[in-house]
Amino acid sequence: MTRHIAVTTALVLLSSRTGLAQPLIQVTGLTPEGAPEGLLTLQLLLLLTVLTLAPSLLILTTCFTRVITVLAFVRNSLATQNMPPNQVLIGIALFITFFVMAPVWTQVNQQAVQPYIRGELSQAEAIKAGMLPIREFMLRQTREKDLALFAGFAGIEQVSDTSEIPDHVIIPAFAISELKTAFQMGFMVFLPFLVLDMVVASTLMSMGMLMLPPMMISLPFKILLFVAVDGWYLVVKSLLLSFR
Repeated sequence: MTRHIAVTTALVLLSSRTGLAQPLIQVTGLTPEGAPEGLLTLQLLLLLTVLTLAPSLLILTTCFTRVITVLAFVRNSLATQNMPPNQVLIGIALFITFFVMAPVWTQVNQQAVQPYIRGELSQAEAIKAGMLPIREFMLRQTREKDLALFAGFAGIEQVSDTSEIPDHVIIPAFAISELKTAFQMGFMVFLPFLVLDMVVASTLMSMGMLMLPPMMISLPFKILLFVAVDGWYLVVKSLLLSFR
């Protein structure tokens, strides 16, 4: 992917600098008439940059951070090494993210994408309208302390409305709030398995089996306990309830 982007960028730059009579790529309708000569090249570079940063935007502006962190805590607390595999955890986290963010993305489509396609909004207006539902979601999940931290460093002391807070302040505050919430939920997941490990270790020590690894004995009991209480159902239910 990176190689293809580099080749495309090089071709565009060469075609604009060498003064070819027929450019290598002809794109119409993207720039207004009378625009500067290098504006199309700049727009293509910006588009490629946005596409490269798309995974980061998905992670930092949605619930993906909290979901994948909690699922990783579940796997580590079970001590099952790479079971479930990373691909499975990421796939589950992505579909849970799609489920939780579906109402938000529906609002973005109705308020920004469709009016932009119909020509009712300009590009800048569509971006601003599309960010409103995402900002509302992030602000609901962001702690005031975290928001005040980044607002203070940005020189924003007092605001009458949250609409005055820029996006570059909300997004990192939302990210660290999600991490704190995920670690709190991860601690609650770890606690019963930690107690089970301590019980098994003390039992083996009292029986004089010091050379037998407690992890080998506690692992089947952890899996049995997790399956008996329907652990995946409880974890996913807790995640969904945490976003209400």
